[in-house]
Amino acid sequence: MPRFFIDRQPENGMLLLRGEDAHHAGRVLRLRVGEALTLCDGAGTDFDCVVEQITPDEVLCRVQDSHPARSEPRQHLSLFMALPKGDKMDFIVQKAVELGVRDIVPYLSKNCVSRPDKTDKKVERWRRIAAEAAKQCGRGYLPYVHSVVPVQQAVQQAVQSETALFFYENETRTGLRDALADGVGGTVSLMVGPEGGFAPEEAEAAVRAGMQSVSLGTRILRCETAPVAALAAVLFAGGNM
Repeated sequence: MPRFFIDRQPENGMLLLRGEDAHHAGRVLRLRVGEALTLCDGAGTDFDCVVEQITPDEVLCRVQDSHPARSEPRQHLSLFMALPKGDKMDFIVQKAVELGVRDIVPYLSKNCVSRPDKTDKKVERWRRIAAEAAKQCGRGYLPYVHSVVPVQQAVQQAVQSETALFFYENETRTGLRDALADGVGGTVSLMVGPEGGFAPEEAEAAVRAGMQSVSLGTRILRCETAPVAALAAVLFAGGNM
């Protein structure tokens, strides 16, 4: 069923699509009066609707029912991702959103290969990718990509979660399965490092701040593979797969 995000609540049982969404619904999908579609407020509520009226610029929809989105994980997942080089972040954002991440925080650490002076345009691009991925996979929340922050700030934000996992390539004592044996909190932060790995002092500072250092296994994963593997494991442990 066609699905669109909206930024407003129903008025008199009606919702209105405008702009690009209206064009896509009317011209590309060729929806007709009486056909069904789902509109989502991006905050966890789905509205089951039927098309009431179509004009070149607007699609008027009548709300039949509303309910919590069924596609969301039980946990609020936040991914803290060291800034990779090239366009790897495009892939990471897309796949993280598909897997159920609610927030993505890019950060700069000591060993980041990519160290751009200006990141505003990159962040805007990642937000567009996140929105498209959320539409494609039927998310109930519109995930948010935050501005790039220093690693110290990322750690301070991550430790606010009930479960804060620091994926360290040199960790040998605690595997992810052991770390999740006692369950997964309602809010979960996952911190993944750069191509060059975490500096030892960064790992020490993260643990001192309250993060749990864990391993993803004995193999060295690419920076774009590690967050996908970590998210899948946490989702499985939390009963979301």
